[in-house]
Amino acid sequence: MDIETMAGEAKRASLRISTASTDKKNTLLQTISSRIKKNSQKIAEENRKDVLLAEEMVAAGKLSKPLLERLKLSDAKIEQLSTYLEEVAALEDPVGKKQYAMKLAEGLDLERVTCPIGLIAIIFESRPEVVVQVTALSLKSGNGVILKGGTEAKNTNRVLFEIIDDVLNEFELQSTVNLVETREDVAELLKQDEFIDLIIPRGSNQFVKYIQDNSRIPVLGHSSGICHIYVDREQDKKTTIPVILDAKLDYPSACNALETLLVHEKVAEELLPDLIAELQNRGVECKGCTRTLDLAKSNQLDIKKAVELDWETEYTDLILSIKIVDTMEEAVDHINTFGSHHTDSIITVNHQAAEYFLTQVDSACVFHNSSTRFSDGYVFGLGAEVGISTNKTHSRGPVGLDGMIIYKYLLRGNGHLKGSFSGDQAMSFLHQVLPLD
Repeated sequence: MDIETMAGEAKRASLRISTASTDKKNTLLQTISSRIKKNSQKIAEENRKDVLLAEEMVAAGKLSKPLLERLKLSDAKIEQLSTYLEEVAALEDPVGKKQYAMKLAEGLDLERVTCPIGLIAIIFESRPEVVVQVTALSLKSGNGVILKGGTEAKNTNRVLFEIIDDVLNEFELQSTVNLVETREDVAELLKQDEFIDLIIPRGSNQFVKYIQDNSRIPVLGHSSGICHIYVDREQDKKTTIPVILDAKLDYPSACNALETLLVHEKVAEELLPDLIAELQNRGVECKGCTRTLDLAKSNQLDIKKAVELDWETEYTDLILSIKIVDTMEEAVDHINTFGSHHTDSIITVNHQAAEYFLTQVDSACVFHNSSTRFSDGYVFGLGAEVGISTNKTHSRGPVGLDGMIIYKYLLRGNGHLKGSFSGDQAMSFLHQVLPLD
């Protein structure tokens, strides 16, 4: 089937799922969840095929190590796939919620209600769990979806899609979820503005920009995950070091992993020698500004010099840039200048300083005394996420169900004429706000 035909069928399917009842959508998700549990061994086998091929690609220099790590599905991750579906099923249905109601005139009532976006295309790299997360959120929010995963995960993506597709057929919702697999398919998808309402790319900044530059379809995406932690002059070292280690080491290839550490000069000498030594013991390559270099050298620690490019680099690896700053204002300015507006955190015991940071840093997620790794749709209680958006329109941060809906206006009248509200004998609009219940 060619891409235009698929997109057309998917668009029609999106209209069917858009009016499905809450009970039907929840039962659908729960059924997919049980099928994934039943086929967990098969999923693991297909994932092993992808991992073996990916390891060969890494050895040949054709694939990065972070992408290899994102590809792997442990037994716990496979179990998590079912959890995504169950948690999304348990969430309140976002469709059909009244947001606004007004009486324009006697017998002429206006309301605004939530509705699905329509047909969404998700283009992503490596992480096969995206197939399940996006499917769960799309079905619950009443949207159709076309998935395009990285070729390095094709076996895993395919088996997950087949499980989902079988269930959809049983529920007479075929073509609601679709999978395409080639780069040529992506080029064709970008042309389908007649059918596709939104594209959500998950990948590098360059990849997102390519999608934006090559399609008339609206794009919701995030740029690089250049995440910062700023250590304020008033901090508790016993708290600070564990948070930094977690942010860098818990999952280095994730987009919410720590990439740049900013440290107030008043605590640099107390904190950095022990921290750098601990990071190096954990296999992290540290890069530092001139002052950080001098401090490390005086403590018999060998680190590399950070250059300007390091401040705007998403490593997704065991590499960390460190800069000593004179003030919190300098730290905030650095983050707003070099960051990607993804996730940034301050470590401080001073609540006034924390509030300043939380309000002044221009990022989708801003934390206090917390690892940047908490920036995640599942963690936020959204059930799952289709990605993290650094956009400032429609949706920002982890995109859950609320990012998968839009709204429409419904006007109910009784033969009302607009002309009745103009001219010498014009009627007046009441504009009376009505209760939402």
